[in-house]
Amino acid sequence: MKEYLHKLNLSDQVKNILNNSKSIVFPKTRSELVEMAFGSAENDVFNVVFNNGKEDIIEATVTRCKNGAVVNYPDDYMRRRDPDCMLVADSFDTDKPRYDDVYKNDFEPLRSATFEWLSNQDLIVLPFKAGGNEYGYESLLIAPSNTAFFACGLSDLQGFLSIDDIEAGFTPKAIVFLAPPFRHTHFNGKQIVVHNRLSELHEVFSYNLYPGPSAKKGIYGVLLNIGEKEGWVTTHASTVKVITPYDNEIVIMHEGASGGGKSEMLENVHKDLDGRILLGKNLLTNENNYIELNETCELRPVTDDMALCHPKMQNGSNKLVVKDAEQGWFLRLDHIKSYGTTPHYEKIFTHPAEPLIFLNIQGVPKSTCLVWEHTIDSDGKPCPNPRVILPRRLMPNIVDEAVEVDVRSFGVRTPSCSKENPSYGILGLMHILPPALAWLWRLVAPRGFNNPSVIDSVGMTSEGVGSYWPFATGKMVEQANLLLDQIISSSNTRYVLIPNQHIGAYNVSFMPQWISREYIARRGSAKFKQEHLVEARCTILGYGLESLRIDGHYIPKAFLQPETQAEVGIDGYDAGAKILTDFFRQELHKFNTPELNPLGKKIIDSFMNNASLQDYIDLIPMRY
Repeated sequence: MKEYLHKLNLSDQVKNILNNSKSIVFPKTRSELVEMAFGSAENDVFNVVFNNGKEDIIEATVTRCKNGAVVNYPDDYMRRRDPDCMLVADSFDTDKPRYDDVYKNDFEPLRSATFEWLSNQDLIVLPFKAGGNEYGYESLLIAPSNTAFFACGLSDLQGFLSIDDIEAGFTPKAIVFLAPPFRHTHFNGKQIVVHNRLSELHEVFSYNLYPGPSAKKGIYGVLLNIGEKEGWVTTHASTVKVITPYDNEIVIMHEGASGGGKSEMLENVHKDLDGRILLGKNLLTNENNYIELNETCELRPVTDDMALCHPKMQNGSNKLVVKDAEQGWFLRLDHIKSYGTTPHYEKIFTHPAEPLIFLNIQGVPKSTCLVWEHTIDSDGKPCPNPRVILPRRLMPNIVDEAVEVDVRSFGVRTPSCSKENPSYGILGLMHILPPALAWLWRLVAPRGFNNPSVIDSVGMTSEGVGSYWPFATGKMVEQANLLLDQIISSSNTRYVLIPNQHIGAYNVSFMPQWISREYIARRGSAKFKQEHLVEARCTILGYGLESLRIDGHYIPKAFLQPETQAEVGIDGYDAGAKILTDFFRQELHKFNTPELNPLGKKIIDSFMNNASLQDYIDLIPMRY
C-alpha cells in the first residue's frame, strides 16, 4: 500500500512515519474498514490491546452484531468526553492551557516519541475533508491498524475518501495522530488531545480511543482555527427545515452547550401511546399537563451538531446561511430507555442499510444490539452517554444544500425551581431575544443541569463562547467578535431562547423546543407581533409570551411565565433571576478586553449597568 504515498504532499517527518511503518492500509471502501474493526473475519469479539511498557491493557472491545460494530470501554472514565482534555502545544495566541505550562516540559520530545511509536506500528491512513467535500479542507488520519473502529467512526463523521479517488498533491491542512498507550505512559490515564498549530498544518495528537475529543470535537477545533484565521465560524448547532401540514416552510437553527437539545430538535414530538403529548409534570403535586396535536410538522434535517457558516455560502439575504460541516452524526441515546421512544430513529438503528458504529451499548455477538440497552457502569447504573455514529446518507429526507436560517434558537438545560429551592430554572417555554441579548447568551453558554455528555456536570458552568469553546484553540475574544459580526450581518434572522428539562416546578424534558418549533412553523413567519410579547421579569430573558395557542389549544400561562406558578411565585423567580444574572456577570467579565469589538463592549457594559430591554434593542435593532 505504500505505493500510494506519492499522492500525499507531506512533511519529511510524516513521510518518515509512513515509510518506516510495518505496513500501511489505505481502506478503499467503508465495508473494508468495518471488517477491519473486528481484527479478522473469524472474530466476533475483538480486543483493542496496547502495551503501556509494563503490561497489555485492553483499551476497547469491539463486538460483531448484526447491525454493526459495538464498541465498549472497560474504563468508565473513557465512556464520556473529559471537558478538560484539550491542550495547546504551539506558540500562537490561545486562551487554552498550554502543554508546556501544564507539564512543565516542551512538547517536542513527546511529539517525536509519538512519531517514533507510530513508525513501528501497522497503520491505517485515511484521507478525508474536514468540513465536507464542497467547502472542506484536505485532512488525514494516521492510526494503528487495530483501531479500525476509530477510523471507521471518523470516516462516518467526516466523510470517507478512497485513496483511489484523490488526486496527486493531496495536501493536508490537518492530521490526526492516534496513539492510545500514551494515555498511560505520559498522562496517568487521562484523556488528552494536544493541538499543535503549525503555519500550514494543524496537528491533532489523540492520546485516547474515545472519538468524542478527537475524531469529533478535535476536527471541530480544526475548523474553528481555520475560521478564526479566515473570519468565519462553524456554529455548534442543529438545523432543521420544518414543513407544516399547510406546506409553510421555515428553517430553525438550534444552538447550545452539550445536552442543550441540538439532536432533539431534529426529533418528532414525543407522544404517549394514546396520542396525547405530556407537556409537563409538576414535581411537587404530581399533576400531569397534556395537550393534543392532530398533525405535527414534517422535519427535514440539515445539521445535527456543526453548522458550517462559510463566507462562500452567504448570499446577501441578510440571513445566516449554513450547511452541515459533517458527513455523519454522533448521536446520544441516553433518552431511549425502551422500545418505541423514537420509532423513526430506532428503525434505522435496528435495521440499518449498512453496519453502524455503536458506543457504550450492550452488544451480544451475532445478535442485533438494541440502543435502549445501555452499557452498565461500575456503579451499577446505565452509562449516561450511549452513542451511535449515523452517516447522513442513511437519514431520510436529509437536506444536503445550504439553507437560510429564519430563527436561531438557544437551548439551556434547566433544573426545577421553587420558592423553597430557587434556581435558574425560571425560563418560560420560549423567549424572544433582541440580537444583543442573543449574543450575550452565546458568550455565556450555560452548560446547565445534569449534563449527560461530559464528566463535569454538577451545577451551572459555562460551555464557553459560542458553546463550542471547549473545542477551540484560539482566543475567546476573537470568537466573540466573529459571533457579533455574524449577528450584525444576519439582521433578518431572529433569535429565541428555549429551556429543556424543567420550567419552574414542572419536568418538561425537551417538550418546550418541540412545541416552540411547531408554534413558530405554524405562524408561517419568524416575525412576532409586539402585542403578543411581554417583557420578562429577568431582563436577560428578553420577551416572554403573553399567550401561546397551537392547533386551537392554549398553553397554560404557568409554562410561559413561571413566576405565575404557585410553587415558584415572584420570590422564587426573583431569587432564580439573581442566580442567573450573577452567573452572567461572572462569565461576561472575561470578555471585556481591549481586543473586544467596541459595540460588544457597549453591550457588555450595558449589562453590567443593569440595562433595560430597550437599551439592548437600541444597540442592535430588533426585527419583531
